[in-house]
Amino acid sequence: MNTERHGEITTILFDLDGTIIDTNELIIQSFLHALRGVVPESFGREHIIPSMGLPLALQMQQFSGRELVDDLVLAYREYNLLKHDEMVSLFPGVAEVVKRLHEEGFRLGIVTTKMRPTTERALKLLGIYEYMGVIVTLDDVEHAKPHPEPVRKAIEALGAEPARTMMVGDSAVDIESALRAGAVPVGVAWSLKGEALLKEAGAVHVIQEMRDLLTLSGLETV
Repeated sequence: MNTERHGEITTILFDLDGTIIDTNELIIQSFLHALRGVVPESFGREHIIPSMGLPLALQMQQFSGRELVDDLVLAYREYNLLKHDEMVSLFPGVAEVVKRLHEEGFRLGIVTTKMRPTTERALKLLGIYEYMGVIVTLDDVEHAKPHPEPVRKAIEALGAEPARTMMVGDSAVDIESALRAGAVPVGVAWSLKGEALLKEAGAVHVIQEMRDLLTLSGLETV
């Protein structure tokens, strides 16, 4: 289908965790499990949430104060994989909106700091894998978000124009990566980090619910 009739936007990229897939509690519990005995007992979710969206090894280095964190990353991934299927779900409206965008001819993709196996597992489990024209994971880039490389790579793979591409995310790294790649940064109000942080980072829009994307993309009027 010709996307020209939609106006400016032809392509929509999504971050994964905290944006379209609710893995928040799974991530928090995986960190708490892996870091038990390594961090003070007072360490909790309020310490984890601000860094969500960064690469896992970098987060472990920050939390533990250690340079070598392979063992912590392994403990995190083992727990995360064990609990994955029972603890992940789509945020409200995601399935319907993604399907509609795909049917209307929009080019869709995923840009995440997760590894490819867990990214594909979640997308297939929750039934939206087939709608994604490109998936850019941590395995596919030299520089993770907030570097522009991941967003830029997805845009190029889809044959899209940056200015006609929206990048939807729940953290400042998503917004910064989009801005630096020339795309339109869109924040989600359900981010654990808060709407204000996304606006401060430069989000052009902050959607209150997933259906708002249908308006932003020109499919529906307010």
